[in-house]
Amino acid sequence: MTLATLADVLQPALKNGYAVAGLVTLGWEDMRAFVAAAEAENCPVILQAGPSCRDHTPLPILGKMFRHLAETASVPVVAHLDHGYTFEDCKLALDSGFTSLMFDGSRKPLQQNIDETAAIAEMAHAAGISCEGEIGFVGYDNGEASAGTDPAEAAQFAKATGVDAMAISVGNVHLQQDQSGGLDEGRIADIEAVTDVPLVIHGGSGVPADQRRRLARETSICKFNIGTELRMAFGAALRGAVNADANRFDRVQILRDTHDPVMAAARTVLRTMKG
Repeated sequence: MTLATLADVLQPALKNGYAVAGLVTLGWEDMRAFVAAAEAENCPVILQAGPSCRDHTPLPILGKMFRHLAETASVPVVAHLDHGYTFEDCKLALDSGFTSLMFDGSRKPLQQNIDETAAIAEMAHAAGISCEGEIGFVGYDNGEASAGTDPAEAAQFAKATGVDAMAISVGNVHLQQDQSGGLDEGRIADIEAVTDVPLVIHGGSGVPADQRRRLARETSICKFNIGTELRMAFGAALRGAVNADANRFDRVQILRDTHDPVMAAARTVLRTMKG
């Protein structure tokens, strides 16, 4: 078994100058391809179940899927709850076999975010698993605006919550479909100057690959979340599989044809984390 916690994979990354990919899953086909990509690249991988994934498949089922893949993988695999919004979300994920809980209190007042995140971290650590929190707010492409992370608040948050990883808002946005953006490296430097907690970038699809690679090597950013980039690869592969033969109807055959393209796209992403 190579089931791992978030701390298990991020602490070596922090020490040795690389990052680990948090890959956003939506179903069996992509999560299986992501693990195959990690094995091919001989690196750890974080499988993430976000809100839309959980709307489609119940958390207890996702936990079993993640753990099954981890038990047969040759590399460390983290079963990670992404954007848990309530204590109940996080408790259900813990009970479902997840090894890492990300509690998102970023829309809440600072002290409430600290208090609620600290409670999740305490629960997680008591069970021997990890916790990620978010300070500042990472917005959405053509949607909610971001609120950049204040370094002083980040230092307070990290110390008061005891999180194993801290997601920050430094120019990153969710759901960006190209890499035309970039991160505020000055703000990143200010944040890592006041805390030694591994840093996390949500919305990593919008960060240029060269910047991902350099920041993984040179900063405390130890985790980039990648969703949109790989969902686009899956969508293209699925359209190709369907359009190749108008008479095809067997979903297993169609979905099988997405595996190699999605695996290849995931391998490309993983290489950008190696520093």
